[in-house]
Amino acid sequence: MRYFRRVVCGILIFLTANIPFLQLRHTGDLWIVLCVCCCFGVNVIPTLVNRRLPKLRHRLCADGCELLIYFLISVSGSVLWLAAMLPSMFHEQRGMWFADLLCVILVEALVFWNGILRVYLTSAQIGVKWRAIGIICGWIPIANVAVLIRIIRLASEECRFESEKIWRARKRAPEKLCETKYPILMVHGVFFRDYKYLNYWGRIPKELSVHGAKIFYGNHQSAASVADSGAELSARIQEIRKETGCEKVNIIAHSKGGLDSRYAVSILGMAPYVASLTTINTPHRGCVFADYLLDKIPQSLKNKVAGAYNAALRKAGDDNPDFMAAVNDLTATACKRFNDEVKDMPEVYYQSVGSKLNIASGGRFPLNFSHHLVQYFDGPNDGLVSETSFPWGEDYLFLMTDGKRGISHGDVIDLNRENIKDFDVREFYVGLVNGLKKKGL
Repeated sequence: MRYFRRVVCGILIFLTANIPFLQLRHTGDLWIVLCVCCCFGVNVIPTLVNRRLPKLRHRLCADGCELLIYFLISVSGSVLWLAAMLPSMFHEQRGMWFADLLCVILVEALVFWNGILRVYLTSAQIGVKWRAIGIICGWIPIANVAVLIRIIRLASEECRFESEKIWRARKRAPEKLCETKYPILMVHGVFFRDYKYLNYWGRIPKELSVHGAKIFYGNHQSAASVADSGAELSARIQEIRKETGCEKVNIIAHSKGGLDSRYAVSILGMAPYVASLTTINTPHRGCVFADYLLDKIPQSLKNKVAGAYNAALRKAGDDNPDFMAAVNDLTATACKRFNDEVKDMPEVYYQSVGSKLNIASGGRFPLNFSHHLVQYFDGPNDGLVSETSFPWGEDYLFLMTDGKRGISHGDVIDLNRENIKDFDVREFYVGLVNGLKKKGL
């Protein structure tokens, strides 16, 4: 039925676009009938088809995809028709041929821009990359068709996937899968901060909240030593306890945030107030490549880079950023010393998660570059941290995909808001927090 509808709509648009070639007695009546049919096909049918999608943004995006499919069908027919009529009519009825060409351009442009603007303005998954490719390749024959098909597929899959997630969440909302005994404290990694409108954790907190979780953030500086960040987190834990009246918190910490949290729990006396610590892609054993770089790079260059970073971080909101202190605490040497001094507390449940980036090109910059470097010094990795550095605590989960891409250091926290084949990051966190709930935490 779906394919039949699309073919019919494509034919309606094709007929409207090629009205000058239709030599019928009641040409005026034909104009009216076909224009009405075309307007119906272009504007009404997609809306009727996608009216059941739960969000307006997805309905508009799905409508745009339908219109672009109608465009591909109708413009293909128009191109073949114009080419077939060219030998027989160009000399005898040149005016008619050009009139038809003009009509085709106007009608097809109406359909195309109606569709592409809806997709460009509402789709998240086509991203900057495919938007730019679409604009550039839009002027290259054949390539523009291939790119348009790719954009349609990405946007259509996004509408389907996101709508299914919303329906699933609504269906199981009464279960409160993520309503843990203690609230969730989400701790970011190095060189990032917690912002209200630019969430470090992407779409994850909203998904957890929909399923009953109560979420808080570390709100600590983006670049500081483990000791200083741990002190900030300790103060934050006490703030949350005072605000909510809860006895403890469940910490979910990414990257360096895991080391910061371990320090707060074990050294700064937060163990009585922490029920669990889940570390996500944390370099518990450090990064050998960091040791190498810090040893080889001249001190003058290190000072220059640190100065530039610290200046930028101050503008981003840090009071006293310390780039070099943060980086030094991530070396393999520093982490070995850290692990010797910072012991796990028996009253806290520890678990860890790691992931693997299969190929460098699967990661966003700069992870696509650092992947090679880490591979050389540390072995298989997520673009920043090696597999051997992830495991910590009673339970450990290693995330992989069957496809070429894999899961990067940023993917595992939904940093890029990208839907990855074979890995639903939001559903993973729902399962993770649900596991804490089942443990009574």
